[in-house]
Amino acid sequence: MFEGVEALVSEHAELEQRLADPSVHADPSLAKRLNRRYAELTAIVSAYGAWRQAGDDRAAALELAADDSAFAAEAAELAAKQDELAERLRMLLLPRDPNDDRDAILEIKAGEGGAESALFAGDLLRMYLRFAERAGWSTQVLDAEESDLGGYKDVSVAVKARGAAEPGTAPFARLKYEGGVHRVQRVPVTESQGRIHTSAAGVLVLPEAEDEGEVEINPNDLRIDVFRSSGPGGQSVNTTDSAVRITHLPTGIVVSCQNEKSQLQNKEQAMRILRARLLAAAQEEAEREASDARRSQVRTVDRSERVRTYNFPENRISDHRTGYKAYNLDVVLDGELGPVVQSLADADAEAALAATAERGDGE
Repeated sequence: MFEGVEALVSEHAELEQRLADPSVHADPSLAKRLNRRYAELTAIVSAYGAWRQAGDDRAAALELAADDSAFAAEAAELAAKQDELAERLRMLLLPRDPNDDRDAILEIKAGEGGAESALFAGDLLRMYLRFAERAGWSTQVLDAEESDLGGYKDVSVAVKARGAAEPGTAPFARLKYEGGVHRVQRVPVTESQGRIHTSAAGVLVLPEAEDEGEVEINPNDLRIDVFRSSGPGGQSVNTTDSAVRITHLPTGIVVSCQNEKSQLQNKEQAMRILRARLLAAAQEEAEREASDARRSQVRTVDRSERVRTYNFPENRISDHRTGYKAYNLDVVLDGELGPVVQSLADADAEAALAATAERGDGE
């Protein structure tokens, strides 16, 4: 049933030996790639071993049941357990998004609704920061443009895993479903008549480039402008030309950073975001050109698509891609985003299973 897994078991053993070699760790980039693959295979090998063990135990129980009927019930329980393990193993063996092991850069932009939209963008930022904290990830605000009444007009955050993550648990794998338009329905703090308003904020999730060499950028392709920071801030705001705007001339991508006090630090942060955007653009172009381009029924980073509604009067959160609905909006905004994200991951997995079965039938 899983005959192809034996090759993965052998690869896992070989990786274990390589990672025990100190010379491998002299190259941090190589060590990181090997550790990531090892973590991915460890989950598969562990599930495969448990599945085989359940099968062996079931066979033994069936043999003993011939003399003692009490073992028949145990054999039935082991059969159910083996089926569950087989399902988990099938999910682990599905074709995976090559970016799923990466860290992520999350961008939140205020949209329709003016000051209320900026306040909502701040709510979303807090939700993601708390979600990251619950997941054990580290976060760093790369750039932020605050609004006059609070919240953010635009904010970019780097989300990083601590160590090698298990398959499907890295920041990009979990956050990639958040891309799109998030709509809020509530009474704004600026509303004196108590009327419910609808506003929106856009979220973009990018896989972060692992190192500077992964995305080649010709310095001659960059136009770098410096200017004074603007908006609410501390003593350094509007006093020095520390803010940086980088334009990538071939693509027209523009990145601005003004969060740090140092011009050099802002340039480094802007380059980090630029590399992520160029990596995502290159991958999207490759997918468009490939005849077997990956398809997903739920994933999108197109901010023109409304993906979720947050209804405060009803304390309701609704995801428009999967039909997920819950009446615990306050809890979700406090960072308990796991069930929402899992509903999207499950829908993606089901679509992948269906596509795999369809290809199998076609063959």
